[in-house]
Amino acid sequence: MRQQSFAAEDFERYRKKTRKEIFLEEMERIIPWNELSKAIEPHYPNPKKAGRKPIGIERMLRIHFLQHWFELSDPGAEEALYDSRAMRQFVGIDLGKEPVPDETTILNFRHLMEQNNLGDELFRLVNVYLSENGLKLNRGTIVDATIISAATSTKNKEKMRDPDMHQTRKGNQWYFGMKTHIGVDSKTKLIHSVAVTPANVHDSQVLGDLLHGEETRVWGDSAYAGQKEVLREKAPQAQDFTQNKGCRSRSLTESEKASNKNKSKVRSKVEHIFGIMKRRFGYNKVRYKGLDKNANSVFIKCALVNIVLAKRKLLAA
Repeated sequence: MRQQSFAAEDFERYRKKTRKEIFLEEMERIIPWNELSKAIEPHYPNPKKAGRKPIGIERMLRIHFLQHWFELSDPGAEEALYDSRAMRQFVGIDLGKEPVPDETTILNFRHLMEQNNLGDELFRLVNVYLSENGLKLNRGTIVDATIISAATSTKNKEKMRDPDMHQTRKGNQWYFGMKTHIGVDSKTKLIHSVAVTPANVHDSQVLGDLLHGEETRVWGDSAYAGQKEVLREKAPQAQDFTQNKGCRSRSLTESEKASNKNKSKVRSKVEHIFGIMKRRFGYNKVRYKGLDKNANSVFIKCALVNIVLAKRKLLAA
């Protein structure tokens, strides 16, 4: 393979911006880097103390976000930065002057985020930022949950599966892992509430945690049917638009089926959010062991999903 000089790379005549480059340029413009970096600063190593000067917070945060967008492990993030010029430009690394942070540095930053529960805080700050830019909560909430699989193998040091994860049955299929529960604004499709549980926790058990309290309408699938007391307590003004549920002894009537069809037109919006998370970000399987570590990851992913959903409005501002 013939090597290119740096001059040739800088003055390429036939070059087209890739979708990755365009996406990263857009994220560069619309993410509130200063606000997010300030939230991390109190927990970050003090550069005034003895020892090697730490890498800048914003640079490490950018690498951390790359891991979420492209489903990269710690060593995978290091290699991707060496491999991808678009990623290096986004992070601000010039290989002629400095190396890429190694995988241990990337891992330590991830541990710092997990140990200080900063995923939850970044999710909150992103939603405040979106609200300040005109994307305010409306009076309708859609609730839903999705299963994120975990490794089922016992071929590890402990000779056991992750004790924080559990199995559940969906249809005729068994799954092992955790559930991500979200409350979504029915108009903007922005996530305003998140809960993470083992997979065996029923969707209806966390309904109260997914409501902000000002709703006038709540949509959900049949798993949330019959939760009128929870709605009355957590969102007293809300009308119940969860789907009707049939059973073996009583099938749904034609009017109930028609009602479910109309409710689904609104409820189905939540599938777009899970589509971004699972297809675009590639988050189909947990990467870490333990519910808390993965919950921190989910909160950051939900914050980044909201940024992607609000991208058009933020770029136009």
